[in-house]
Amino acid sequence: MSRIAYVNGRYLPLRQATVHIEDRGYQFSDGVYEVCEVRDGYVIDQRRHLARLQRSLDELGIAMPMSETALAIIMRECMRRNRLHDGIIYLQITRGVARRDHGFPPPGTHPSVVVTARSIDFAGNERTAAEGLAIITVPDNRWQRVDIKSISLLPNVLAKQAARERGAKEAWFVDQDGHVTEGSSSNAWIVTKGGKVVTRPADNAMLRGITRTVLIEVIEAHGLQFEERPFTVEEAQGAREAFLTSATFTAIALVLAVTALGPVRRPLTAPEPVEVEALAAEAA
Repeated sequence: MSRIAYVNGRYLPLRQATVHIEDRGYQFSDGVYEVCEVRDGYVIDQRRHLARLQRSLDELGIAMPMSETALAIIMRECMRRNRLHDGIIYLQITRGVARRDHGFPPPGTHPSVVVTARSIDFAGNERTAAEGLAIITVPDNRWQRVDIKSISLLPNVLAKQAARERGAKEAWFVDQDGHVTEGSSSNAWIVTKGGKVVTRPADNAMLRGITRTVLIEVIEAHGLQFEERPFTVEEAQGAREAFLTSATFTAIALVLAVTALGPVRRPLTAPEPVEVEALAAEAA
């Protein structure tokens, strides 16, 4: 079955789904995106994803082109047309189509909207989580507003490729002070030898991951020691455990990044921490 995409008001076969050559997302990376996990036909934390999408748009001065209810309906229809049961939904909104000019386009330029959906082998991800994965570190050379989920991801692309070329699965960015900021497509965590779970505070140097937010709530609900502070590569190497979280590696499927699994892992992963919200309910 051919995959179906939504592009600016039309549902099209993926081969026919195109954007204008002067779309500002194509020419300037002038846009934002979200990646939502789908499990058993439900979107995980849809409300939080759409709230973060709205924040990113506000930070860049791009108008939300439709209501959240309308966007939720499009997401649900993409799921239906692609027969998506387990996988991801990708949302992208750009500043729209206009004659190429670095300044903002004329008032009234309508933002462009793209939505796609595809299946993911979550069982394979869970096997990876059980086995662990290797990471590398790279200098953090990104702009100073990575808290905005912008589609401008070239440093992340280069970091991910560098990891693959070295036989690793992920790269951790390290700032000028030697502290880990985040991964190329994930948030970074450690568990200290004393059993404290540590992750960097959500500032402009990192993206506030949705799974990260949910996991913090789970940690606090279980009464585990937790601290938001920067940590170094050396501290991660000497930690009891190091792991990452992202939309495709949920808080259930923690991933070993540097060291052996520690005893803290089981109480973290035993509950069902994610907030599952049905698209139908959101769109009602």
